[in-house]
Amino acid sequence: MRLMEYSAPRHAADVLMKHFSGCPAEGSVLDVACGSGLVAQLLSSLGFRRFVGVDSSVAMLEQARITGLYQDLRPALLGTEALPTDPGAFDVVLVLGGLSPGFIPVSAVREFCNAAKPGGLVCLSRGSYPDPALTSYTEDLHAELGRLEAEGLWSRLEVRPVERYLLDPHGNCSGSEQCYISGTVYLFKTKPKTKDVNEA
Repeated sequence: MRLMEYSAPRHAADVLMKHFSGCPAEGSVLDVACGSGLVAQLLSSLGFRRFVGVDSSVAMLEQARITGLYQDLRPALLGTEALPTDPGAFDVVLVLGGLSPGFIPVSAVREFCNAAKPGGLVCLSRGSYPDPALTSYTEDLHAELGRLEAEGLWSRLEVRPVERYLLDPHGNCSGSEQCYISGTVYLFKTKPKTKDVNEA
C-alpha cells in the first residue's frame, strides 16, 4: 500500500515528532500490527533506529523482516494471546490500523499503555469506516481511552481528525474524484506509576 493511499503513517509521524522530546536514534519503538513495515520505514527516515514489530500474520512479519529495520519480530493474535512484550519497555508504542472488531480488541489498549515506559508515547490510529457494526466498537474504544486517563495511567496529548485517511476505491464519488475514508490519530503520554504509601 502506498503512502498516498494510506495517510495514517504520515500523520502519526507528524504528531509523534511534535511531542517526542528524546533522541530518535535512542528511542525504542513497538510497532503493533506492523504489517509489511511501512511505519518503520517512515520513522527510520526521521531518525528512529530501534524497532520491535508485532503482527498476527507470519507472512506480514516476513515482509517486515525484509526491510531490515526490525531488531525483533514477534507473532501474536491479540485478544487470545497477550502482547509479547515486557511492561514499561518502549519509548513509543504505535498501533496504526487494526483497531476494529475481529482484529485488535478494545481490551488490548491497556496492554499498549502498559508496554510504554513511564513518560512514553502511545500513538493509535483508526479509520472511520461507514459500517454501522463498528459503532459499538468505537464507543467501547473511546470509553477505554477515557478510562485509562481517569485512572491516571496516561494523559491525552493530541487527537487529530484526518479527512483523507485512506483511499476508498469503492466510494461513490462523482466523476474522476477519488474517495477517501476519514480517520483519527490519537496520542497519549503515559504517567509514572505512583508509589504505594505502604511500599518503602
